[in-house]
Amino acid sequence: MLSPKKTRFRRQHRGRMKGLSSRGNQICFGKYGLQALEPAWITSRQIEAGRRAMTRNARRGGKIWVRIFPDKPVTIRPAETRMGSGKGSPEFWVSVVKPRRILYEMDGVTKNVAKRAIGIAASKMPIRTQFIFSEIK
Repeated sequence: MLSPKKTRFRRQHRGRMKGLSSRGNQICFGKYGLQALEPAWITSRQIEAGRRAMTRNARRGGKIWVRIFPDKPVTIRPAETRMGSGKGSPEFWVSVVKPRRILYEMDGVTKNVAKRAIGIAASKMPIRTQFIFSEIK
């Protein structure tokens, strides 16, 4: 699974997901992409599941870019713990995704293959997404 090698602080606040994505909302590397339409936390397992599904479906053809990285730790307290005694330990990592953020990009395959592969990756995501493509490249 994806996780940072090193972080400055072990634990983070949860935060709020207001507004639209101001960064990472344009296709930069490939020709086809998967764009988020809702705000959510996407776990490292979901990111990896989407990447594997795309790779398998494209049959090792083309190139895939994962545009999100899970850099936020989510902590969980042990079950049946009394109040107080601090914050729990980090259990898994998430990526904070806002609407319009590009999750994956793909190039080197036909539009039909890309649409099918990205559609399967979209089914692994916990949010509504849309397939987008760039006419420039």
